[in-house]
Amino acid sequence: MSDKVKELISKCLQAREMAYCPYSRFPVAAAILTADGAIITGCNVENASYGLTVCAERTAIQRAVVEGYRQFTAIAVTCDIKDRFVGPCGACRQVLMEFGSDWIVYLTKPDGSYKETSLLELLPLAFSPADLARN
Repeated sequence: MSDKVKELISKCLQAREMAYCPYSRFPVAAAILTADGAIITGCNVENASYGLTVCAERTAIQRAVVEGYRQFTAIAVTCDIKDRFVGPCGACRQVLMEFGSDWIVYLTKPDGSYKETSLLELLPLAFSPADLARN
């Protein structure tokens, strides 16, 4: 594991501690690696009006965009499930696809172990900005 992947996973695990999840009590975190090596984190932020809850992956993307980033290479995601690897929800997969299909995705358990996959594996036959250009 490269030092950058170690740092990405470490920051992801740290961000889980910041999750605001008083309703589900299910903390989730994400850490995004930008093309130039910056790491931007996010956590889930719940709301009493459940539909307004924002997932960790989308929080991280929104933070990165606000900071001026548009190109990404990897994301690590984690939650409290210890016995299996858990991926982003469908909505988050689609939001990630907005910024390219070449993401490496590190599905991370609370102990830091991870499974490497890709966004294309998680979202095959995805709808993307390129599909709009074909119209």
